[in-house]
Amino acid sequence: MSQGITLVAGAGGFIGGHLVAELRRHNHAVRAVDIKPIAEWYQAHAGVENVTADLKGIDACRMVCRGVGAVYQLAADMGGMGFIEHNKGLCMLSVLTNAHMLLAAREAGVQRFFYSSSACVYNAEKQKSADVVALREEDAYPAMPEDGYGWEKLFSERMCRHFREDFGLQTRVARYHNVYGPDGTWEGGREKAPAAICRKVIHAKVSRDHRIEIWGDGHQTRSFMYIDDCIKGTLAIARSDITDPINLGSNELVTINHLVDIAEDIAGIRLERSYKLDAPKGVNGRNSDNTRIKRALGWEPSVRLRDGMAQTYRWIEGEYRKKYRD
Repeated sequence: MSQGITLVAGAGGFIGGHLVAELRRHNHAVRAVDIKPIAEWYQAHAGVENVTADLKGIDACRMVCRGVGAVYQLAADMGGMGFIEHNKGLCMLSVLTNAHMLLAAREAGVQRFFYSSSACVYNAEKQKSADVVALREEDAYPAMPEDGYGWEKLFSERMCRHFREDFGLQTRVARYHNVYGPDGTWEGGREKAPAAICRKVIHAKVSRDHRIEIWGDGHQTRSFMYIDDCIKGTLAIARSDITDPINLGSNELVTINHLVDIAEDIAGIRLERSYKLDAPKGVNGRNSDNTRIKRALGWEPSVRLRDGMAQTYRWIEGEYRKKYRD
């Protein structure tokens, strides 16, 4: 696909860390960049040029794009629903990173630019029912995305399109649907539902206080994609000829209550549930229509939710016990 260095922006994050690992397994020369100190990255890999830089600034973007053939732009200020509901301004500021990375990549002669968008770009009117029809790529318009985070993602998608059309920068865009797995955020307010539920179940088991608080009424529906499937799909899209944004997600729809059932089954306990109806819960229903990516690339998720949750649970349990019990 490209010659020279492969740049992963947001490499200290959950998806970025796994992406760097996969690129290294295939002997790519990788420059890994994140705003956090390297000691705070979820994964920092040997044999990689690890760089701490704030990519909201154009000078930093120009520095990290030197000698780069391919860019994976995952850097963003984001988290789970609790974070994006209460930090809309911070989420919108990620547009600085995306704009400056596109500019720097164009100036540096980058051959391929991958951008990680989100299912939060989809029109909220199509996500009012828990019994949701799976979202097709064209359902992003007319635009009515998630306030703050979703608008920024949708605008950045348009920037990618116009940098390709106007300047010839080969951009590729994936709309991620709820990625989960080990080596990511599991506490602190930025974690997403699978990690948060695993942590709560683990805490209830360890503390022997068999109660759990669930945000919303538990009937809201989602699909969740395991990190291994996400990385395979990301690389396939980045290397493809698909120029329009495309869904990358699971179509295994579950309620949040059922997600709790799965975590309880893994833990071998049953908990008393309470529902925080005034907590941020997002749309009532969201699922991914994978017709286009299956037809174009033959990609479909291979990890069942129950299996991925078991892997995630075991990793978070280890982290929890290291932090709170050792």
